[in-house]
Amino acid sequence: MLEGKAYVKDTDMVLKMQVHAMDSASQALDLYDVVDCTSIAAYIKKEFDKVYGGGWQCVVGSNFSSFFTHSKGSFIYFSLETLNFLIFKGAPY
Repeated sequence: MLEGKAYVKDTDMVLKMQVHAMDSASQALDLYDVVDCTSIAAYIKKEFDKVYGGGWQCVVGSNFSSFFTHSKGSFIYFSLETLNFLIFKGAPY
């Protein structure tokens, strides 16, 4: 597992879920090359779908913008190593 420290930039998740998000990101970075952001995001999304039910989205990269609506208590934006991670569950219409 990577030794880098994650920095949470914004979140409304409970602490246990935040830790799970950062642990999942660290595990993904152990499995995939840092430039393979698609595989890293897919790994995290599948992990969250499995544990917390379907509908999760994950964006990974060093530079991106976003604008979205999320379900309450399901959003985290953090950095780890050289990447930023955005994980959220989409809100129903």
